[in-house]
Amino acid sequence: MDNITFEQAMKRLEEIIKELEDNQTSLENSVELFQEGIKLSKICSDKLAGIEDKVAKILVDGKLEDLKIEE
Repeated sequence: MDNITFEQAMKRLEEIIKELEDNQTSLENSVELFQEGIKLSKICSDKLAGIEDKVAKILVDGKLEDLKIEE
């Protein structure tokens, strides 16, 4: 599951949500789907954090500098 793309993980999460909302799955299967969803959620979160790090750098005067974001 580590080689899954962000888009693939999101698509699978959407499928899991639909299955759980359908209320046609057993309790055991629901728990398995929930566990898979948690793993996929972490993968997406990790991938987004990596992208945020890359986006936080901008090209200024020919060199990379940290982007200052005011909160």
